[in-house]
Amino acid sequence: MRSRFRKGVLGVVVAAMTLSCVALPGTANAHPRPHKDPVRDLVKAVSGKNVTKHLQVLQAIAKVNNDTRVSGTRGFDLSRDYVAGRLRAAGYRVTVQPFEFLFEGYRTPPVLRRTSPDPKTYTYGFFSDYVAMGDSPAGSVSGQTQAVDLVLPPGPAANSSSSGCEASDFDGFVAGRIALMQRGTCNFRVKVDNAMAAGASGAIVFNEGQEGRTEIDLNPVLGGPGVTIPSFFTSFAVGAELAATAGTSVTMNWDPISETRTTYNVIAETKKGDPNNVVMAGAHLDSVQEGPGINDNGSGSAGILEVALQFAKTKPKNKVRFAFWGAEEFGLLGSQHYVDALTPEEREKITLYLNFDMIGSPNYTFGIYDGDGDAFGTAGPEGSAQIEEDFEKFYTGRRLPFTATAFTGRSDYGAFIAAGIPAGGLFTGAEVLKTEEEAAIFGGTAGIPLDPCYHSACDTIKNISAKALDVNADAIATLVATYAFDTGTIGTGAPAPAGAARTTAPHRHGPAESLN
Repeated sequence: MRSRFRKGVLGVVVAAMTLSCVALPGTANAHPRPHKDPVRDLVKAVSGKNVTKHLQVLQAIAKVNNDTRVSGTRGFDLSRDYVAGRLRAAGYRVTVQPFEFLFEGYRTPPVLRRTSPDPKTYTYGFFSDYVAMGDSPAGSVSGQTQAVDLVLPPGPAANSSSSGCEASDFDGFVAGRIALMQRGTCNFRVKVDNAMAAGASGAIVFNEGQEGRTEIDLNPVLGGPGVTIPSFFTSFAVGAELAATAGTSVTMNWDPISETRTTYNVIAETKKGDPNNVVMAGAHLDSVQEGPGINDNGSGSAGILEVALQFAKTKPKNKVRFAFWGAEEFGLLGSQHYVDALTPEEREKITLYLNFDMIGSPNYTFGIYDGDGDAFGTAGPEGSAQIEEDFEKFYTGRRLPFTATAFTGRSDYGAFIAAGIPAGGLFTGAEVLKTEEEAAIFGGTAGIPLDPCYHSACDTIKNISAKALDVNADAIATLVATYAFDTGTIGTGAPAPAGAARTTAPHRHGPAESLN
């Protein structure tokens, strides 16, 4: 706990950028020497336009690498090389830290397509149309669906449906068809086992349909090996659509891969500054396999990269370290590996950690991690409250509203707060729907996700709010410079400044596994 604040391969990247006519963001306006007001000067130097140029580079890299930058692939490795190369050229000490992880994904893109009537292709991914269930085997099947004891419209309460839970539910089932079942009562494995026993060639289970049970906001698993047919889980809307017309036919394809791969963290440190007082700022660099990850989390990575480039010529009192994490989307693995590898002495030298995960959501709110726990009841280590307050002061100074976002450890700050290191950061929203209250305060559209393209193929350069990106880049610059030159103390924080507009919203970054 802390209370005291002692405030070769690059050529391939360039080629990728050339293919998309993207120019390298420049550093011509980096500070040649320290200024009297380093915070103001850094904020002035950092521009949303240059942050966007970094995003264009990441988009170009993804474009020539199957539209993804997921860890363990060439798209991520080129992202790593771009970031590391820019930071080295700016004068930082750069370390590329390798580590192994279990890559679980797919070789060829998954397919769920309605072939008749009215052909339609559904979108793969959590918070989208469908996902493969954990432990589903590989398989490619086409055929007619057959509804199995569905409750449509759904009952008033969860588990009103027992679809597929009994062998008798399959009386009259035609072998070779694809079983269409509804979530409820028993676990997914029971449903799929019964479908296999009835001769089904594939299994589709859709969410039950009550409030809170409509989307793919869980990670459905089958609980181990033994399943022999491809098995998908869909949103309620997709399932109801497939059930609407008797004789609907679909094609399913699932080609999974599970193997150990190597990925990397990129760590850049200033050559100057007190090595016993390290200020860290980090963001995960990887995307999910389903898309290029330009908001999640190209935005956070590009934001701290631009701040680092403009900060490079200053002479900070405290050492500053910028981190770009790998394999966040596989369970916060890069940041956890980094913290685990630190000695107790090295951990003690880290004064605080700032995390930036999704800072340009198109239907954004200005979210600040709830360091003091007053909004969600979970506070960070002592000093986190002061970080939250300092972010609040930034938005208040801009006459902008802000919201608390839950400090639950579900992003890369998790390993730091577990180690007792004060932390904070920003988040503009993912799959959660914007409320009427938030729309009134922040603008945007109520009733749709803060990021409608979260974990999807459409998370491209078009999926960015230029305003949110520009404002939050300035917020990053403000706190990095403040803490780099400040030799005061982190206190216990204070209430938000009078007159600040504040709401509360949860931050979720990936669903938990579920057997039923």
